[in-house]
Amino acid sequence: MTDIPTSGLVSPNVLAGALGSPDLVIIDIRAAAEGGRQAFEAGHIPGAVHSDYAADGWRAKVGNAPGMLPPLDHLAELVGRLGVTPPSKVVIVPAGLSASDLAAATRVYWTLKLIGHGQQAILDGGFDGWRTAPGLRIETGPSKPVPASPYPVVVQQKLRSTADATLVASRSKLATLVDARSASYFEGQEKAAEAARAGRIPGAVSRDYSAAFDPSTGRFKPAGELGTLFGPVPNGPVISYCNTGHTASLNWFVMSELLEREEVSLYDGSMTDWTQDPERPVAIGGG
Repeated sequence: MTDIPTSGLVSPNVLAGALGSPDLVIIDIRAAAEGGRQAFEAGHIPGAVHSDYAADGWRAKVGNAPGMLPPLDHLAELVGRLGVTPPSKVVIVPAGLSASDLAAATRVYWTLKLIGHGQQAILDGGFDGWRTAPGLRIETGPSKPVPASPYPVVVQQKLRSTADATLVASRSKLATLVDARSASYFEGQEKAAEAARAGRIPGAVSRDYSAAFDPSTGRFKPAGELGTLFGPVPNGPVISYCNTGHTASLNWFVMSELLEREEVSLYDGSMTDWTQDPERPVAIGGG
């Protein structure tokens, strides 16, 4: 059987060669917007289990911030229920239709890595890439996970930035803040409904997460193009943020896992958390 990569991306053909491996856990994360459980049951990768990204609590609402890291005991239970144990090689399968559903996969990937799991990859192109590849089997029917005990969480705190740490970074300029939102949000022309104020964290640079995605293939752009896109981000620590920690996880994944930069963290609360405190500053206008 083919060996599965334990970080980054895995191609449909490599995954096909690993089907049936004893430690392989394939998690299809299609949410209601992509058809959810019904779409999964109508067709999925053989042996995959289903976990609705939105409904299963991969993110939690804390106060008015809807994208926070959930309680660790919830994550331990969720991951264990899906059959993931420390030796598992996990492959995360998004729908493969948009940059946003790919960001769901990168957020799940970040979450698994943060709780201490060291072996996970994202299916390049998602389920749509699998479905359209010649000769690959599709299975129908309900999800049949083999539940394990709650996952033994060992938090990798360096992967996560808090509001306080982000404020220190903004003031001291000891880290580069990378804003994953579109220009209208970055410049303060519009805001997320849950954000108390429009604008960006002072000192941030803009890198719209959708620029890393190729809609014609449903995949990330080639490594060379990603390197050009993120190359101007200064060397040193980086904090990736957006509105809710969703799209910023895609930028985190590109910088940390594909371009292999060190000291890249995700501010999961992002602007919906940042703006809850009126003492935290925001900037508007062109960066």
